[in-house]
Amino acid sequence: MLNSLYVLDETAYLSLDGENIVCRTDESEKFRIPFSNVEDIYCFSYRGCSPALMGKCVEYKIPLNFISPQGEFLARVEGEVKGNVYLRKAQFDMFADPPALLMQNTVAAKLANTRYVIKRSLRDNPQIDDDGAVSRCIAYLESSIDSAYETDDRDALMGIEGSAAKAYFDIFDRLILRQKEDFIMTSRTKRPPLDRVNAMLSYLYTIATCTCASALAAVGLDSYAGFYHALRPGRNSLACDMVEEIRCIIERLVLTMINLKMVNADDFEVQPGGAVYLSKDGKRKVITQWQEKKRTVIVHTYLKEKIPVGLIPYAQSTLLAKYIRGEIDEYPCFLMK
Repeated sequence: MLNSLYVLDETAYLSLDGENIVCRTDESEKFRIPFSNVEDIYCFSYRGCSPALMGKCVEYKIPLNFISPQGEFLARVEGEVKGNVYLRKAQFDMFADPPALLMQNTVAAKLANTRYVIKRSLRDNPQIDDDGAVSRCIAYLESSIDSAYETDDRDALMGIEGSAAKAYFDIFDRLILRQKEDFIMTSRTKRPPLDRVNAMLSYLYTIATCTCASALAAVGLDSYAGFYHALRPGRNSLACDMVEEIRCIIERLVLTMINLKMVNADDFEVQPGGAVYLSKDGKRKVITQWQEKKRTVIVHTYLKEKIPVGLIPYAQSTLLAKYIRGEIDEYPCFLMK
């Protein structure tokens, strides 16, 4: 695995010098690195980068993601989509009327992975279920998985998923065992995040969605044409579909960072309107831990092989392409075990 480049300084400007990426702030050079060391770029800067650098990224097939300093996805620059055009045609044909089982499995996998996160915390800290609320949430998730296979209506599936997600985040605060006075979460808030936990979740969800978009493009799929999330101009709907399977990894990492005090209240900024965002130091801490997590090796439940966490989106994209081409009968969603 090569490295991802994260530019966190809001005043930074990226430019091209030969075969090197150069970062400057206030006319001073901060660093330069060769293109050969970079897998993708995430730019959290308002100043952006030079057209020459964007052209080089296209040439080298390095995805360039522009994200606001607050973590909102803005735009993405990538080269020509490669791969068999018949694969994309098959994708469009299939997703025009998506197979019910594909949507059902996606919802079920997300809820099963959510249950895994809760059970993992409950196993290590049984006291969080003294009043039975956590066990009731697990039972509700399991019933929701069953319900997902009882309907083939997309809107109904989204309703089941939404209700289950609310039940999950209603007890998510119980999984936070330390720094509880600084990390309080009562519900999932997105635009903007209204507490420190939501700020971390939204930040990492955005990065993971960009990674899924890169993985899908790498195998020749169109990340904008999804099967579950509604099509919307500018939204990577298929990447949004895929990220549902790996949200559990992010949620587990956020809990770990809080409970092991890898982040603290000083790593966040509270805006006058109540929005909460990671500070520059906070972003650096979170991204450092995310990069470490990407290098963690797991056994893929379908492939039965050891792979780094960072390659899960690429493995899933390959499996999805095989399913669309008819090489496998069913798309195997990623499951945590």
